Amino acid sequence: MRILVKVNGDTYEREVAENRTLLRFLREDLGITGPKEGCGMGECGACTVFLNGRAVNSCMVLAVEADGATVDTVEGESKGPELSEIQKAFERNHAVQCGFCTPGMVMSVKELLRDNAKPSVDEIKEAVEGNFCRCTGYAQIVEAVLDLTGRASEKGGIGHVE
Repeated sequence: MRILVKVNGDTYEREVAENRTLLRFLREDLGITGPKEGCGMGECGACTVFLNGRAVNSCMVLAVEADGATVDTVEGESKGPELSEIQKAFERNHAVQCGFCTPGMVMSVKELLRDNAKPSVDEIKEAVEGNFCRCTGYAQIVEAVLDLTGRASEKGGIGHVE
C-alpha cells in the first residue's frame, strides 16, 4: 500500500506492506532511529512517538494507519546541534544513562508538559510509567521534569520512584 506521511516536518511517500509497523517504517524505511524497539508489544515505551499530536507506541501502530498523518520523533526535538529544553534538563539532571529509553521518555515528558505545565511528582511518575528504564531508577527523570518546570527545589521530596 502507498502511504503519504509527514515526519518531523518532512513529507514522505512510500510503498509499505500492510503489516509493517510504524516503528519499522521509521527505522528501516526512513532511517529515523530515535524510536527503539524494546519489547515489540507496547509495554516498554522505547518506541514512543507522536502521531497527530498524541504519544503512541509505534510498535503497536501499523504504518498504513499513519497514511495522511503527522509523526514527530525525538529527532524533531532538537534544532541542529541545539538540544531541546527537555533534552537539556535530562542532561543537567543525569537522567540519561545508556540512552536506550531516552527518546521515548523525552516524548512522554513532552506530552505531559504540553498538557500540564506544572505537574506534581505523582503526575510526572504517572506520565512516564509506560517507559521502562533500567539504568536511572527514574528519580533523575522526575528531577529533570521538576527542574524544567522551575521546581528543582522539590527534588528532595521525591523519595523512591518505581
